[in-house]
Amino acid sequence: MTLEALSHALTIPAMQDFVNSHAWVWPVCEMTHYVGMSLIVGLIGTMDLRILGLFKRLPIGALQPFVPLAIIGFLGNLLTGIVFVTGTASGAEFYVDNLSFQLKLVALLVAGLNLVIFQITGLEKAVYAVPANGDAPGAAKVIAVLSLLAWVCTIFFGRLLMYNDTLLIFLGL
Repeated sequence: MTLEALSHALTIPAMQDFVNSHAWVWPVCEMTHYVGMSLIVGLIGTMDLRILGLFKRLPIGALQPFVPLAIIGFLGNLLTGIVFVTGTASGAEFYVDNLSFQLKLVALLVAGLNLVIFQITGLEKAVYAVPANGDAPGAAKVIAVLSLLAWVCTIFFGRLLMYNDTLLIFLGL
């Protein structure tokens, strides 16, 4: 599928009409997106930092009950992201053709694959068993660094969406 065909498939006129005929939709989606990202980065970032050795008086397993809030944040971001892409007045090509958006998706993919590796290798179970003042396994620390980098890149490239020309100039493209 070409980028043009993908842009066409993701441009949904009914969503565009809804978003553009209700002035409140875009700002509510933006606020929801920011709150969702705050939940993800706040909670997962705290866990990543604990895995890396900060907040050592806290057992890592004590953070596990907060993971569902990060999942709720991610789902909120997924839904609002769909609204942004399918409902923007200029059509989905604004996003599909945008290098910043493409890099944001790559960072999200890295974060997702990183999470899958964390879960399927058994590191998640080992990490949650680390007591207060204990150290996480070295492999979990690598996962934590990749997680932090992926989420920082997601935010960075997400913020650059509206300044994509600046990124292209910076990269000499």
